[in-house]
Amino acid sequence: MSSLRFIAGPKAYKTLSENEFKPELFTQLLAASGGPKWIGIAGLDRYLFSEFFKDLNHQLHTLGASSGAWRLACLAQKNPANAYDRLEQLYIGQRYDTKPTASQISANVAGIICGILGSNGAAEIVDNQHINSHFIACQARHINRAGGRLSLATGLATAAMTNLISRKSIAWHFRRCVFAANKQESAFAGLNDLPSRYYDLSHANIHQVLLATGSIPLVLAPVTQIDGAPQGHYYDGGITDYHFDLPLTQSKGLTLYPHFYPHMAPGWFDKSLSRRFAKQNYDNALILAPSDAYLQALPYGKLPDREDFKQLDSDTRIKYWRQSASMSQVLADDLASVINRNTLLERLEIL
Repeated sequence: MSSLRFIAGPKAYKTLSENEFKPELFTQLLAASGGPKWIGIAGLDRYLFSEFFKDLNHQLHTLGASSGAWRLACLAQKNPANAYDRLEQLYIGQRYDTKPTASQISANVAGIICGILGSNGAAEIVDNQHINSHFIACQARHINRAGGRLSLATGLATAAMTNLISRKSIAWHFRRCVFAANKQESAFAGLNDLPSRYYDLSHANIHQVLLATGSIPLVLAPVTQIDGAPQGHYYDGGITDYHFDLPLTQSKGLTLYPHFYPHMAPGWFDKSLSRRFAKQNYDNALILAPSDAYLQALPYGKLPDREDFKQLDSDTRIKYWRQSASMSQVLADDLASVINRNTLLERLEIL
């Protein structure tokens, strides 16, 4: 029974039908927000980061939000496998045996980011000659930047209500900020689905950016200062770009998207809505998503998620998450088999 699905937009389907499945085809890589869900596809990440893109000799533009940005921060280091080991160990090992404050969680997450970057990671990511990293954070606007839980809760509720009418209304409440290692050559410049601002990702601000991109409102404290960007309250990049619904048309190559599902919720406030993503945005993309059979085989029959912090004690959760990460190796094995045996066309689905 297959553990992995291969879902291609029409243009990508044609390209993959005519070419060998190899890294040179892909010039963009996405990694979505979604809290701990990445743990359930960790094996897939490991294979892509340490094997598939191991000898990368062309420019790969990566775009990540929240925990997706942390995953991509591992990819752009000289030893992605070691960086991913640190991410996995520190993230899964979080313990909150009593209810923590937002500041306490932020301090813990800041430690995780320090661990991901290690002693040289910041320079390796920013100065990488082949991987152009892009990380998204959201700058709060109007009442959301006022400070205080009541003001923020009111602002978030207002954002959720206006989002029911139009996704574009999120721009009234939060501004998408893209931090790029090489802004001048970015494949994601000029996004116009929502107002966006672009800043340099630097040695001085990468820690701040990686903290901001994962700072969930009301759960973590905002990041109030990012070097090279205006002072403000910066929060989770998934607010505007939870699973991405972007015009991925500026790069000549394909977009590769290892994802949790075969579908996308565009923004944070769309998670509980039936809002559909624009399929034409994925015309030139290949989505790698776990099959229903794989998901049902996981402990509790699902990917890890943030509710596990509330529903499970720390020891039970850590055991469950480690088991999920270990089981995800079958995704890597499935992908490797398809590549080595050249059987992609037998498995390829059209989006």
